Amino acid sequence: MKRQSKRGGVSHGAWKEVKYAIAMLMLVLGFHSVAAKPFYVASESMMPTLLKGDRLVVTKFAYGWSWVSPSFHILPPMQGRLLGTMPQRGDVVITTPPGRREDWIKRVVGLPGDTIEMVGGMLMINGYPVKREKRPATMIPIDVNAHCGLGEDGFISDTSMAPFVEIGPDGKKYCRLPVFRETLPNGRSYDTIDLGYRGDLDDYPRTFVPPGHIFLMGDNRDGSADSRVPLASGGLGGPVPWENLAGRAEFITFSLDGSSSYWNPISWITAMRRGRAATSL
Repeated sequence: MKRQSKRGGVSHGAWKEVKYAIAMLMLVLGFHSVAAKPFYVASESMMPTLLKGDRLVVTKFAYGWSWVSPSFHILPPMQGRLLGTMPQRGDVVITTPPGRREDWIKRVVGLPGDTIEMVGGMLMINGYPVKREKRPATMIPIDVNAHCGLGEDGFISDTSMAPFVEIGPDGKKYCRLPVFRETLPNGRSYDTIDLGYRGDLDDYPRTFVPPGHIFLMGDNRDGSADSRVPLASGGLGGPVPWENLAGRAEFITFSLDGSSSYWNPISWITAMRRGRAATSL
């Protein structure tokens, strides 16, 4: 009988499988770093465009590559991009906040040379108000990921959201949120949420976007820690260096309502939100 050779106590066959697994891991990490990767929306800052629980595809090559392109951001911060191009106004992008290592998702509203200002909830670009049109309210089904201020017991835990909880014709609870359609100077349009409360995020002093920077905002204007929010308060701290762009969000692959369990395969199907798969951004 032919005996299997060993290397350092590991059989040749086992060592071959280990090398194969390492090669596959490197291939996946390389693809994620250079071409595209999945992204999980972990907050409500981009409602109504994106919901917490959405899974997206993010292309890494859309704006070239920088120190944030590799998976897990293993490189130290550095200036410049390889084959870099600026995003367009209206693009939904993945960015790494200055001084941090995680990825956030926001929308580009300001480019180098722009001035950005918020006056009473109105976005101003270069001194002119962005076209804003009131739209029918959006009805977002309330679930674990989209709770609309409801606690786990089903009662209001965030009193500011109480007026927006509504029972739909099907007898289920919905978050009925006011929507405004914005149209940027380049013609890109998208929906935003403005709850109508006068808060700290409704007014932002006129700010110049310096060369090599972009100004980012969330579509949920009353609930987004974006370029309007100082770093010390958990925001992006103003215009973000374009080196911190990790990619462009392209489309939703699927969305989960938060009720799934790893130990219950059936729940993987029942937790799927209908009508969100293959939605282009």
